[in-house]
Formats: sequence, C-alpha cells, structure tokens
Amino acid sequence: MALASVGHAGSARTGEKLLACVAGQGSAAHPYLTSEALLRGPHAARNLADAVHFLCTLHGRHPGVVDHAANRSVEPAERAWFGTALDGFSAERGFLTRLAVAAGPMPSTAGAGDTQAAVLGQRHAVEMLAQSERHGCALGAAFALVLDWAAVRGVLSVAATRFGIEPPAYELADGDRIRAVADGAAARPAVERAILFGAEQIVVQHFGLWELLEARQQARGDD
Repeated sequence: MALASVGHAGSARTGEKLLACVAGQGSAAHPYLTSEALLRGPHAARNLADAVHFLCTLHGRHPGVVDHAANRSVEPAERAWFGTALDGFSAERGFLTRLAVAAGPMPSTAGAGDTQAAVLGQRHAVEMLAQSERHGCALGAAFALVLDWAAVRGVLSVAATRFGIEPPAYELADGDRIRAVADGAAARPAVERAILFGAEQIVVQHFGLWELLEARQQARGDD
C-alpha cells in the first residue's frame, strides 16, 4: 500500500511530522479498528480473538522493536525515554500474552497459512527496522510503535473486557515527550529522514495488519 512520505511536510519539525504520520497513516486511520464487526457485532469475540493472536505474533516476542532500538541509542535524552519505554512495552507484551490465552484458539479461516506467513514477514520487517544501522531509523520505529499502540490498545482493551481481564493503563504515548526527543535527535537532515522512514514503515506494517484482519473477518462471513 503506497503511503505519502512525510519527509518534506513543509516547515514542521521532526516531532510534528512523526506524530502526523502516525495519526494520519497508522492504525487509527483504518476503518476496521472502530468497526461494528470488530468491536460490538455478533461475531466480535472471534474477530477480537483474531486481532489478539496476530498482534501477539507481530509484537509479543522478546526482544521486540523497542528492545532492539534501545540497543542502538546512545544520546542521554533518548536513553532516558527508552528507560520508560522498555518497562512499559514489556508490560504490554505480558498483557498481550494473557489476552491470547484468554481469547482461546485462533478462529479457523480460509487462507490461514498465507495470512500467518504474511504476518511473520511483517514481524521480520519490523525487527529489521529496529536493528537498522541507519542512524535514527530504529528510534523512529520505536517512537511510531509506542504512539500507534495507543490506537491498537483501544481494541485490546475491548478484548480484555470481553475475555475477563482488567486492562492496565497505557501511558507510553506521551506525544509531547516524544516530539521533544525526536526534535533533539534530528540534528541533521539525514537523521530526520531516517527517523521518519522508520516511523513510516512501522505504520505501514500496522495498517497492513488491519487490512489482513478485515479480510479474514470477511472470509469468515462475520458481518
């Protein structure tokens, strides 16, 4: 899916471009995220279970995007941010794992093998972003993940309520702090481009996951 680059979005600073990218092109921009079929319809339980299992495939393994990216960060402001993000996303992985157990087995769906292969490919792609040698790329990927996760978390919280789990608070998506760290990190145009590239690629993968999940819902006839 072709998404517009934010690398030259007028005179906005890096942090503003980053937040705009996530808000406009990430999970919140996909209609399935807030659809009746996913959240409230008669087959919502299995559609939510599907989302939980595939999100667990994408981000439930340790080390993940934030862990890999933290290993490539040396600047004090970035390290301080990662100190919070590492603990916070570790808690999210634990929450996601508990949800996957509570949701039960993945719903049977035609073409399941192809979908699983596609999501494994996405996982490989995001892991490569988070381990990129290009200065700023991994940082941008980590920023985008924790920001976009706020929208993802809305779905997970609905799933938790349905499956009998109390969803913990999610406080990592601090836009002001991320904006400030991103602005400080982007000392050179090449670093800004790398940060925005890493961020864009994360939201592309997340948007693509919701496309796959909606296609699976339609294949099951879960109207």
